[in-house]
Amino acid sequence: MIGSVRGRIAAKTPPQLMVDVGGIGYELEAPMSTFFHLPAVGQDVSLLTHLVVREDAHVLYAFGTESERRLFRSLIKVSGVGPKIALALLSGISVEAFSRCVVNEDITALTKVPGIGRKTAERLIVEMRDRLKDSDTPASAGIVPVAAASSPESEAFGALVSLGYRPAEATRLLKAVGPGTHSTEELIRRALQGASGN
Repeated sequence: MIGSVRGRIAAKTPPQLMVDVGGIGYELEAPMSTFFHLPAVGQDVSLLTHLVVREDAHVLYAFGTESERRLFRSLIKVSGVGPKIALALLSGISVEAFSRCVVNEDITALTKVPGIGRKTAERLIVEMRDRLKDSDTPASAGIVPVAAASSPESEAFGALVSLGYRPAEATRLLKAVGPGTHSTEELIRRALQGASGN
């Protein structure tokens, strides 16, 4: 199991990134909550990881905080919730907000995340209630997001589709952000906020 990586960011294409560790490029997938806090390409980064072994691939997921990784590991143990849905959940809702949804049995808020239907939301609340009691959920450090490279709109669109939004829905969410010069991360953040009704 690869528990963490530390190296230089070689590329960022939400939700994927590549970290160069001693000449070896590790391809990782990260939730937007982690992506928003990444330094610029070429700078050093240290990330916690979780390796998922499938029949057709080994996928390495990256997290900026232990609370994010802990929640991801708990989520993928829930029946019907795989890594892709867990990644979408962490991208669309913070660890603290997810905890509140479970405690308050807020099914409506959970179903706003792509890939989460009513039955899955109900299962999440039932199965995660006890697990969350046994874990702490510290707030992640507030780090200023860094502007991304060219064509932030297309990168944000690709990230939203990767997170499970239909192309038409991703387009609608990005249009709702409104005019202005935004980085890829800011576009994704505002689109996800619009999707969750915040």
